[in-house]
Amino acid sequence: MQLLGRLEIKSPQKIAEFLNSEHVGRIASIDSEGFPQIIPMNFAFVNGAIYMHSHTRGEKMDNIRASQKVGFEVDREVEFLPSYFSSPTDASQADTFYISVVIKGIAAIIQDKSEKAMALNALMEKYQPEGGYEKLTPDMHVVDEVAIIKVTPKTMRGKYKIGQHIDKTTRTHLARKILEKNSPLARQALQIMGFDVIDNDVKMIDEPLW
Repeated sequence: MQLLGRLEIKSPQKIAEFLNSEHVGRIASIDSEGFPQIIPMNFAFVNGAIYMHSHTRGEKMDNIRASQKVGFEVDREVEFLPSYFSSPTDASQADTFYISVVIKGIAAIIQDKSEKAMALNALMEKYQPEGGYEKLTPDMHVVDEVAIIKVTPKTMRGKYKIGQHIDKTTRTHLARKILEKNSPLARQALQIMGFDVIDNDVKMIDEPLW
């Protein structure tokens, strides 16, 4: 229980920042036979709610009309830690640094055109921040052509494992191994862990407490 507490994201601002930085989330609904259906979706987090655009028809929409209770999750692999970082032979020592947010919420298919336009504009701002498009207004025909799903969280829990649960000496040793391994995620992982790379070595510049 103590370790789980240290892995929990306690800052709502950090949860919002994470959701706003990720491009793919997964919505889970229950189909007509009682099976969970999980679909990857683009999304925007606005005013404490998740917004997604969708075709107006389909199994996902049927599921939501039948039961508004849904799940939604977003995750990011920060860095895979191979077993040989800790042991030359014990595969069970492999681990992963990660960030995740899991939501249990109530889904609604939005009918209000002003809210639909707001959601679509929020999606465009997130995925096309460079601009190059005309902002949508409620009277535009395209607003009627798509469905907007809104998920209002009942519970929203974030977890992160980026080395905050281990002492600084061990964390620094691990950061050096990540730098040496030099995976495609390594530099970004070190930054998230609170390290900077100086003269091909790591230096902790921030305590990664969320």
